[in-house]
Amino acid sequence: MKRTLAFGGLVATSGLLAAGLAAPAHAAGDVASDPLATSGIAVANIIAYWTNESNANLINATPYNVETTIPSKHVSTGGPAPDSKPGIVPAIGDEKKTASKSKNINLPKTTGKVFFTGADHKSHWCSATSVQSAYHNLVATAGHCVYDTETNAATLDNWVFIPGYYQGKTPWGIYVGKQAFTHYDFDVYEDGDRDYAFVTVYNGLKAYNGAVAVNVEDNLAAWKEVTQAAYNQYDPKIRATTTDKAGKTHYWARKFIDAGRLGDNVGGQGLAYNQKVGKPVFVFGYPSGSHPDGNHAYSGQTLKWSYGKTFAAQAPAIKAEELVGVKSSFTGEGSIGSSWLLNYKNTRRLGYLNGVTIGVSDTDKNNRIDTSVSPYFDGELYGVYKAAYSLWSGSIA
Repeated sequence: MKRTLAFGGLVATSGLLAAGLAAPAHAAGDVASDPLATSGIAVANIIAYWTNESNANLINATPYNVETTIPSKHVSTGGPAPDSKPGIVPAIGDEKKTASKSKNINLPKTTGKVFFTGADHKSHWCSATSVQSAYHNLVATAGHCVYDTETNAATLDNWVFIPGYYQGKTPWGIYVGKQAFTHYDFDVYEDGDRDYAFVTVYNGLKAYNGAVAVNVEDNLAAWKEVTQAAYNQYDPKIRATTTDKAGKTHYWARKFIDAGRLGDNVGGQGLAYNQKVGKPVFVFGYPSGSHPDGNHAYSGQTLKWSYGKTFAAQAPAIKAEELVGVKSSFTGEGSIGSSWLLNYKNTRRLGYLNGVTIGVSDTDKNNRIDTSVSPYFDGELYGVYKAAYSLWSGSIA
């Protein structure tokens, strides 16, 4: 099912709004939502998956390359248009502030990587960013970095967000996904025009004292006593037993330290929707992989940026007729989910999320990637965002 938007005039929005957003009309049925981790034991096992053996699965994860490169003949001019009035949501900390202009590019703390296991049962990652929400617990990325488009299972497994990730380091903790939200048309029909997702995450978690004790007796403070029934559900690598002098067996599970809310630690970008096409945006992400000519331009290890004006685009190959594009040399692997920030201000490293990369293309056919594309952020996207905006997650340490 394809949503057809009426073409019409566009009204640009500028400045920061402290309050009073005019919410566009949207049907509740347009939002699809699926749970990710629903219990403390599930969260602990997901953390264990990524942190066991000195963060081996994090370090060895590869960039997700599903649906990344779009054939050039399938990228053409299109006609996205707003479906209601333009609007913005201010970033965390910018609700009543304005930022001065700056020429130097200071990279945002909000950007990081989402890690998950794919249909191949291997570890992968995409780019993502923290965005404003009622409980400072929301992450935005491409829809196919959350929903399993290969097997049509509901969601990808072991889903976590790590802001500022670098070579196995998790400076602000690991944030396990709680609930995923996307548009109904992407969840059911894989509509490329709706290839975006918002995920609520629990408070960040860190290993106790940054290390794992081999034996419970070596560091009792790093473990918590649990029931035998709970013990049986924990990953074997994060559980242990001891026997007291009376011969009674005690059951233990790894303890994790609460690192606080995502938005409190790294901030959260604002959101802009129904904006005029043709505005300049900064694109922030972790591109990796090679250009078609074999040149390995990016490692995926460090956060990169590009800058350009958006333009209307189409990509029928991924069922997308109402996209926006931007000139960018970001290669597809790793850059999927990159944040497109409108009116980005260096002094606060904040702006308005106005796109997420869902694919790249070599449009001039010179064997070099030159274009990134994103769904157009309209009122239906805002409806999905608002469905996720007020969902509490809290601590599950």
